[in-house]
Amino acid sequence: MIPKHPSESLTILTDLVLPSETNPLNNLFGGELLARMDRAASIAARRHSRRIVVTASVNHVAFNRAVPIGSVVTVEAKISRSFKSSMEIYIDVWIEDRESGQRNKANEGIYTFVAVDDTGRPVEVAPIIPETELEKQRFDAALRRKQLSLVLAGKMNPHDATELKALFN
Repeated sequence: MIPKHPSESLTILTDLVLPSETNPLNNLFGGELLARMDRAASIAARRHSRRIVVTASVNHVAFNRAVPIGSVVTVEAKISRSFKSSMEIYIDVWIEDRESGQRNKANEGIYTFVAVDDTGRPVEVAPIIPETELEKQRFDAALRRKQLSLVLAGKMNPHDATELKALFN
């Protein structure tokens, strides 16, 4: 398979926070933000694999800042690393200041998707070649996260988690 760059999967969704999407504090519901993040991650995974993709896990979500009603929210997703049939997608969420237009990072998340065929069986995906320094950092960290997940699930012996062990040596 021909390797791809993370930029080839870049997906940007921009939308306005409407009153029906907010909680009693007039901030975007967390579940609404998760749904937007899932949609962006799904598109990024499909762009990378050119296959049907399914959400395998939501590995991490940080709600660092509330997203107030009327905000312009931008969700940016792209593949941080691919494995055999799975892809880790890193998602950054930005809020645009109404007056200055300045963007501030509000939230982030890491999702895992699996590419499948028409019968739902996993299929192989292309490897990733990171280009920017941030892409390289996220690429390297993805393997540590995968190993940690496998160890916690009992699918990998901790002694075989070389990337994790390297953090402590």
